[in-house]
Order: sequence, then C-alpha cells, then structure tokens
Amino acid sequence: MAVAEPGDGQITPERFFAAELRVGEIVKAEPFPKARKPAYQLTVDFGPHGLKRSSAQITERYSLEDLPGRRVVAVTNFPPRQIANFLSEVLVLGVPVEGTDEVVLLAPDSDVPLGSRVS
Repeated sequence: MAVAEPGDGQITPERFFAAELRVGEIVKAEPFPKARKPAYQLTVDFGPHGLKRSSAQITERYSLEDLPGRRVVAVTNFPPRQIANFLSEVLVLGVPVEGTDEVVLLAPDSDVPLGSRVS
C-alpha cells in the first residue's frame, strides 16, 4: 500500500480534525438579492457557541419558509468572508445534486444539542 504524499489530494487526520464542524439550527432565513448567484442569508444558532451568519446557495431546493427550525452542519472556524454587503461567518455544508443547481443540506438524523461538534 502506497503512503500518501503531500499534494496528492489527501490530508492528515490532524488537519481534518482542525476543522470545527458543528450542529446548528437555522433561526432566520432572508433573501440575498446582492449575491452573484442565488443565495439566502441564514442566521444559525450554535447553542453555547452563539448565533452565526452564513450565505448559502440553496435556493433551488429550499424556500425561505422551509429553513427556520432546520438543523444543519457547518464549519465554524473559517475566517469570516465578505460576500457583497454580507459577512458570512460559517460555511453551511451541503451536497450538490449532480446535473442540477440543487444543494441538499447536511444534518444529523437524530436530535443532538446545538453546538455539538462532529467527530
């Protein structure tokens, strides 16, 4: 079995676990008309880690009314990113549906405390 070399697309476990993936709940979803690609502005509650905002290109699959109360998984330790007039603080994770513009949000399949870290 070959040993992975740097640059071959593989990462070390240490690098993977440096990313903080946490469970949150969307508490507010708003239109984002200034985004280049159709997106929503989300406010996500991460329990003891507070409320964080994210821009998410999920308009093809989800309506604004569908999102509040939905649990999601997000990377919470990326630096904030300015997107148009909006500061996105976390990256909400999803899976693109091949051949479409749809993205399916990642979420736990059971109720876990907000802010729980994915491991």
